[in-house]
Amino acid sequence: MLHLIVFVLALVSHVSAFDACPKCGGMEVPYPLSTRDDCGEPRYKTYCNNGVLEFLSAAGFYYQILSINPAEHRLIISPPFILENTCYSPDLPEGGLQLDENLPFNISTRNTVMLLNCSSSILSSPLNCSSNSLCRQFEAAEEGDGCQGTLCCHYLKDSAMTSHRIRVRVGGCTAYTSVVDMKPGESIDMWHYGVELQWVPPNSS
Repeated sequence: MLHLIVFVLALVSHVSAFDACPKCGGMEVPYPLSTRDDCGEPRYKTYCNNGVLEFLSAAGFYYQILSINPAEHRLIISPPFILENTCYSPDLPEGGLQLDENLPFNISTRNTVMLLNCSSSILSSPLNCSSNSLCRQFEAAEEGDGCQGTLCCHYLKDSAMTSHRIRVRVGGCTAYTSVVDMKPGESIDMWHYGVELQWVPPNSS
């Protein structure tokens, strides 16, 4: 009986070690996220590129992973920096952030998304494009320097909108950013820029 217990404990230890991917730079890669074929789950693929952990969109654009909360099945990726002296997101040619709907990731409802340099057609949408829109604060800040004076809007990512895409395009809005878990009345210097993704755990019903 003792030998059986030792064998089972050794097996559990081996499985845990096999499932745990090594750190990428200084960042832990918790299960089920995977950076290579011999750890994690293949449907939860992330990429360790030169010591930087990254998430690959369905359109082939890499986004740096800023933080991971395995207990809540969430990770935060960096929105791409708006190109200097322009109001264009680097992933504009890919149509913005797109997630593969066949994979277990989606965009969480804790993101306040700001669309920038928009055409007037967006005024017919339900988004907040008023002079009080949060995007005006972003435009006025150094981060949005190239977007000052453009038409912009913001919205809270919710279940009524696609949870797999933040869209930008020429003729629509050409840039975006996002703030995670924004509190009412929170000043811009307290904003946490990022796009929070959540995943469905393996074998979840």
